[in-house]
Amino acid sequence: MVDTVSNAANTPELMQPWQKLGLKEDEYLKIKEILGRRPTAAELAMYSVMWSEHCSYKSSKVHLRQFGEKQPDSDVLLVGIGENAGVVDIGDNWAVTFKVESHNHPSFIEPYQGAATGIGGIVRDILAMGARPIAVMDSLRFGSSDATDTARVLNGVVSGIGGYGNSLGLPNIGGETVFHPSYAGNPLVNALCVGVMKHDQILTSGAEEVGDLVLLYGAATGGDGIGGVSVLASEVFDETASTARPSVQVGDPFMEKLLIEATLEMARANLIEAIQDLGGAGLSCATSEMASNGTGGMRIQLDSVPLRDNTLSLEEILMSESQERMCAIIAPDNLNQVLEICEKWDLNATVIGEVTDSNSLEIYWHNELIVDVPPRTVAHEGPVYQRPIQRPAEQDNLINNSTSSLKKPVNGDEIKSDLLKLISHPNLVDKGWITEQYDRYVRGDTVLAAPDDAGMIRVDRKTGKGIAVSLDGNGRYCKLDPYLGAQLNLAEAYRNVAMSGARPIAITNCLNFGSPEDPGVMWQFAEAVTGLADAALEFDIPVTGGNVSFYNQTGDVAILPTPVVGVLGVLDEVGKRINRVYSTSGSKVYLLGETKPELDGSIWAEIVHNHLGGRPPAIDFAAEKILARCMRNFSAYRIAEATHDLSDGGLLVALAEMVYDSGIGMRIDLPDELQTSEMLFSESSARAVVVVSEFGDNAFLQLCQELAQPFSYIGEIDERIDGLLVTDLFAISQVEILSCFSSPLTT
Repeated sequence: MVDTVSNAANTPELMQPWQKLGLKEDEYLKIKEILGRRPTAAELAMYSVMWSEHCSYKSSKVHLRQFGEKQPDSDVLLVGIGENAGVVDIGDNWAVTFKVESHNHPSFIEPYQGAATGIGGIVRDILAMGARPIAVMDSLRFGSSDATDTARVLNGVVSGIGGYGNSLGLPNIGGETVFHPSYAGNPLVNALCVGVMKHDQILTSGAEEVGDLVLLYGAATGGDGIGGVSVLASEVFDETASTARPSVQVGDPFMEKLLIEATLEMARANLIEAIQDLGGAGLSCATSEMASNGTGGMRIQLDSVPLRDNTLSLEEILMSESQERMCAIIAPDNLNQVLEICEKWDLNATVIGEVTDSNSLEIYWHNELIVDVPPRTVAHEGPVYQRPIQRPAEQDNLINNSTSSLKKPVNGDEIKSDLLKLISHPNLVDKGWITEQYDRYVRGDTVLAAPDDAGMIRVDRKTGKGIAVSLDGNGRYCKLDPYLGAQLNLAEAYRNVAMSGARPIAITNCLNFGSPEDPGVMWQFAEAVTGLADAALEFDIPVTGGNVSFYNQTGDVAILPTPVVGVLGVLDEVGKRINRVYSTSGSKVYLLGETKPELDGSIWAEIVHNHLGGRPPAIDFAAEKILARCMRNFSAYRIAEATHDLSDGGLLVALAEMVYDSGIGMRIDLPDELQTSEMLFSESSARAVVVVSEFGDNAFLQLCQELAQPFSYIGEIDERIDGLLVTDLFAISQVEILSCFSSPLTT
């Protein structure tokens, strides 16, 4: 028997499985208060997925408001927080949209499909803005490389990302892969996509015009992904997690490719009034959000939804997160043309409803009313929690446990030994075996890709205009100080984009934390959000959107707090980009920025001493902005032959990486103040290595002096040297460097 609205009104005593659907008792009572009756089974399904942590941001929205309240004045922001993705103006009538989202829990349960559908979902978010997706990136976290389950998860995730992205013909231009024990039972799979369009091609999701049709097109609806956002994204993992396998979506990249081309053809012909992808919460999300963002009225005939599994209940149809589906609002006069385009691209397309003036979302099943709700209460007015916040009791001990007591290398042999340990560790070795599984150059517009500091894509083939993107996170820093750690993550992404010569203009983020029901985790989260919002103001670039992923923990053990930050930059002529590979013997090597003895939270402390404690490096926003300005000038005047920012491992690791990438020797003559291990492995921010050819040396010096950029001459490129020679300290041969960086992972 179908649970209709009238039946719900007449059977208030009926017991309902609200707990199994992830709702709290007070939330269930609130739903009853909103409706003035108990919800139908279909309504309960909708509220349960839309009020999940993943969809409603019920524990985070009180903090996320800072991104709007502290938004810097921006002349580039075209669409801000609230739509599927933010959009920025990059000039010449070009607009760019980018966003990063998590698919963490599904990727532990079913690594290949979890990661693949993470790519598929973020691509559809970009498509829903009217943009052509042009590139993807990923930020990955796994347990220790030698942990029992790491091989299964790592290989599955990498294969899923490559399999889906390569099939779509989207270059994967960079990212990061990090190993740490805290991610052993809860890997992080954060996927970013960037897309481009002209200003007049931007689409939004609000269903505005009464009488317009609701069109569902793409794949048929199946049983995969049912309740994914509530079953997977709002629960802590334990040993029974494998029972959630049916909640992981199954992707079909070839169907998604058809979906992309059909959508763009319809959009470019001005046939789409509004659009929404079907990802988390499926039809429940698409219908309620489009109605809520528009006039507020919509009538849906659920039995019109094409199914690939006819055994699905109506609640399962509403909750299914089957992939490769889009929901568009179409004017009746344009329907035939839209259907012709869908048929051309071999896509099913079905009218499932219309926009009304009722201010209610009504859903029918064979003409029986099963949902009658105010759409804003489903999509935007869910519960808002002021979760308890408490600074962890162990935080003071963690901060007081600095690296001051750790044994430091005191001579050249010991420094070399520590450097070799660093560059052969899984977190610093060459990740080419991963990135080579991704097609980095498909479409022919990739200008920079891993292992360069930022990925870069050409947007306009006539003018050479391009965009650079970097995606960075550091859980060590955020564990020690989440406010400062989040700012350092943003600074590193900002600096990486600047290294390419691009001008940073926008920020996105994916905030990965443990359970919001833990006051200590909420303290970490609140501090990190505040830190990011404050840093965005300091850098004077807007946060365009992002994602929150809670419940990233196994039992009571949370992951390191990991806010991953993406920064987008623009370069007017990609021919002037800078990478980190040098080629000219005799070129001079300079260190830009000030180095301080800052080893707390460093990768040196982690790898050499298995230590985490103290205070992260200080941040100097003015210094970061001056460094970025220098890089833009070096690019504009073609002064720098190569650049590389300093982050994990400090100066020595950066130099070793450049020697490894370039294959030509380097002689380093350090000033006295840099010859201690505290300075050589320091992770002080706002620093970079710049290689300058002889003809550009005078201009380099002049530009640094004009901008008051601190710099030190530290050596030169010398093809006669085998590898890296640090005068009076040590030498590492090219063979040693190659052997370390190419060390296979133990998985």
